[in-house]
Amino acid sequence: MTIYRTFISRLMLNYFIGSVTAVAGVGGLIIFTTLEISPREYLWLVIVLGVSLCSMVSLEWTSFSRHIRPIKHVFHQDVASHNELQQVYIRLHQLPSLAVKRILGPHFFGLTVPAVLLTLWLIHTRVLSFPQGFLVLAVLGALLVAAMHAMIEFFLTSYAIRPVLEELQRRSIGKFGKELSLGGQVLISIKQKFRWGAFLIGAFPLLLYGLAVQLRIGNLDGAGGEYWRWAGYILIVALGFAFFGAWLLTRDVEIPIQHLYERMAEVKEGNLNTHASEMFSDEFSKLVSGFNHMLSGIKEQSALNNQLIESYFATLAAALDARDPYTAGHSLRVADYAVQIGVLAGLSVEKLDALRKSALLHDIGKIGTRDSVLLKEGRLTEEEFDQIKQHPAMGESILRQIEPADAMAPFLSGVRSHHERYDGKGYPDQLKGEEIPLFGRIIAVADAFDAMTSNRPYRRGLDVEKAIQILEEGRGTQWDPYYAGLFVEDYRNRQKDKTEFAG
Repeated sequence: MTIYRTFISRLMLNYFIGSVTAVAGVGGLIIFTTLEISPREYLWLVIVLGVSLCSMVSLEWTSFSRHIRPIKHVFHQDVASHNELQQVYIRLHQLPSLAVKRILGPHFFGLTVPAVLLTLWLIHTRVLSFPQGFLVLAVLGALLVAAMHAMIEFFLTSYAIRPVLEELQRRSIGKFGKELSLGGQVLISIKQKFRWGAFLIGAFPLLLYGLAVQLRIGNLDGAGGEYWRWAGYILIVALGFAFFGAWLLTRDVEIPIQHLYERMAEVKEGNLNTHASEMFSDEFSKLVSGFNHMLSGIKEQSALNNQLIESYFATLAAALDARDPYTAGHSLRVADYAVQIGVLAGLSVEKLDALRKSALLHDIGKIGTRDSVLLKEGRLTEEEFDQIKQHPAMGESILRQIEPADAMAPFLSGVRSHHERYDGKGYPDQLKGEEIPLFGRIIAVADAFDAMTSNRPYRRGLDVEKAIQILEEGRGTQWDPYYAGLFVEDYRNRQKDKTEFAG
């Protein structure tokens, strides 16, 4: 509650400072230094201004209470849900923009409408003697002052909300273990803040001076029309310069931010080879240098993580192969053959990495197979072979239990389907043709080749030429004709190159 009370007190103080500066200071300066009227008329203007201020404060307080109500509700109750804290977190970020809308809405109209109506009535009853045309200038001046007040209030409110945001963040983490966030939502862009802020800073003194001079000249000798014909060109050029200068300033700030945002988007998509350009000579140079330094650290950590993951997969495969001395190195060799086929097929680097990991784990389901079956020296019975045939589905089931689940998802299809046949007579799902997942079709070729060329307790491995011949004969029946063909053709070409080189 202390933070909330301090926050409200600061908002009230900010509003008082802005109102005194803009309304009483600038507005009063225009009225009491440019108009030459009697003390009695000044008194009436003070009364009109006082009544208008009461109207303005009443309307603005109603609007402010509505804006602040959700924040007040959270700080006045003992228990608030995470969703309520999140909504108030967003509302706090909206307060600076709401302050601008409040000042250009209830504040401006609450002041000008009663002031104009009362002044017209006093002119009509001859209490005030200046021309009604001055009211148009007064309304323009009030709008100008309100715009300046809105800008001041925007930045003061932006500073005031920060301690409250920190308090809400502390509560959310303490009670729910979750951080509050805008989720990347941009409530007001830097482009808008800089463009309009810089424009108002440049245009306000110019327009204020023009209005004051017009009131002074018009009040003295009626030369206001001639003055505006002469000054109009100068005002247009000056305002154009203010707008162009604001655009240049905004662009100068926006370009490095956009550059860093684009690099961050690339990193978010997984591209760690990006780099922020060192093309800025101001404080953004430090920001770019820090970003690149941080990215270098992320790349080093990512490389280490990838190395650890690769070692993890290789260790799992080696641990499985170690159960049977006759299959030692089988998973590593199958992974190498699978990647070889993937390269020949033109798969992307990401696909090749996933294919390698899938091939390394393709027999992980055999962990659940009894040693009496897996290590049997001799042909398996039908019942024992049925147990062996369960290992693809069991391997998929094992990988599904590893967290995070989405990290294992790319490898599941290859592990489950590496014993499917192209003619639909494989297992466990009897898939046919291109119904078989891509990794399953590639690993099937690599697995079969290594199995045929490796020694077993009950037979010696085939020579490579014979294994290649069997693969070629099994294209379109046991194996995918395209991927088996790539492997066979690559072997034939390498043999041909060796022969020509020897010759």
